[in-house]
Amino acid sequence: MTKKMACNHRNLRCRTTQFLVLCTAVFTGVSAAGCFAVGQNTVNQIEFVNELAIPPLAVSRLDHSGRRVFALQAREGHKEFRPGVRTRTWGINGGHLGPTLRAARGETVIVNVLNQLDEATTMHWHGMHLPARMDGGPHQPIASGRTWSPTWTVDQPAATLWYHPHPHGSTARHVYRGLAGMFIIDDESSGSFGLPAEYGVNDIPVIVQDVAFDGDGQLDRRRRWFNQVGFLGDTILVNGTIAPYIEVVDDRIRLRLLNASTARVYDFGFSDDRPFLLVATDGGLLPAPYETTRTMLSPGERAEIVVTLDPSTRAVLRSYPPSLGSDFANNRFSGGSDSFDIVELRAATELRASPEVPTHLVEVPSVNSSEAVQIRRFDVTTRAINGQDMDMGRIDAVVDAGTVEIWEVTGISVPHNFHVHGVQFQVLDIDGSPPPPPLQGWKDTVYLMPDVTTRIIITFPDEADPKRPYMYHCHLLRHEDRGAMGQFVIVGPGSGAKR
Repeated sequence: MTKKMACNHRNLRCRTTQFLVLCTAVFTGVSAAGCFAVGQNTVNQIEFVNELAIPPLAVSRLDHSGRRVFALQAREGHKEFRPGVRTRTWGINGGHLGPTLRAARGETVIVNVLNQLDEATTMHWHGMHLPARMDGGPHQPIASGRTWSPTWTVDQPAATLWYHPHPHGSTARHVYRGLAGMFIIDDESSGSFGLPAEYGVNDIPVIVQDVAFDGDGQLDRRRRWFNQVGFLGDTILVNGTIAPYIEVVDDRIRLRLLNASTARVYDFGFSDDRPFLLVATDGGLLPAPYETTRTMLSPGERAEIVVTLDPSTRAVLRSYPPSLGSDFANNRFSGGSDSFDIVELRAATELRASPEVPTHLVEVPSVNSSEAVQIRRFDVTTRAINGQDMDMGRIDAVVDAGTVEIWEVTGISVPHNFHVHGVQFQVLDIDGSPPPPPLQGWKDTVYLMPDVTTRIIITFPDEADPKRPYMYHCHLLRHEDRGAMGQFVIVGPGSGAKR
């Protein structure tokens, strides 16, 4: 039997087993009570009664060297998601979530991260170009009571990034409890397009997470039965707010969407199917605005959209059932049939006029596939990549500084996605077809349809550091925690290291 035939045989056997398990559950009347029933739907069931909380901009100062200095404290806290119910949470500089960090391209930053938890954590700068020793992955743990102070020069286009812990085996738990925040990068050209840019007024951070509460109002992390992707909650938080609304005072607003959930995929659109402009994804602005009615984000992905409203109107941002590309059983138990109302936009009776969004934004130069010096293959499962689970003492790939590689990535059997640290990449094709417009900009995380190969092309940094690795992994955090993660180092020419 060939390798491909064996793989197909395993997939068929796995899917047959899943189908039989599903049928058994259906026909024997197995209850999913306490494990969150299949098919969540809050459409037209939410009364939007809470004004959306806007994460504060993090306070910073310039030190004697001209570096922009931030201070973050990871700590335990409480949050009243519902009036009168104190839920135990973790937060950064507060009880839940963290402030928005903001810096300009060309600035050198230093972030003093104090860990006030009773266990070690890390702080990873997701989407940032920076040296591996500053990346905040599992190799940069911060012990309880200690401070870690990474410093680097911001050298990438304007973009919506984020930060979150990355301790090996515990990332999902730390993120779920509330350790996350946005990191916005500005550059010289980002303010010249007339895009809404007044933070918290017409430029709104939208951090979307799904949670569940137990009978005491505490965060519950139990998974659905037969679910292979990780925790899927029945309640949506936006910036830590349940049932939120936004008072809109401009006729156009920018929403910076971040999927900060641990496993759930969202397909964002509006309840009235109004079109909107997708202007940016993970790595920054697209070449041109893309008019659409849907944008799908898997965990870790970001999108910036511009929405136009008329005076005195209301529009609900909704997550429609995402097209996961799974078979019936996996789709059903992986959230593929779930729908949620996310946040309501409430336009004032009079709105300030906004500039038209230009038809051209930025040049996104294509990386030529002929420049690739290496093609690598990655098969991602729920516990491993290429048949090996994560080993912090093993280097899985050695990359030459400043070179270009093509990575062929396939998620096996169930939904996955793929995130690469320290770089942005471009999607070459999906199952041989050119990427759609939302995938034609710079990316650092991409959704993987089951058993479909996505090819990405990466230009690696010039800075070599053979002793400190970057990560690549599935950003469905249960998969990552169970071992679906690998490591690569970047070496200089003539190192003699095995590729």
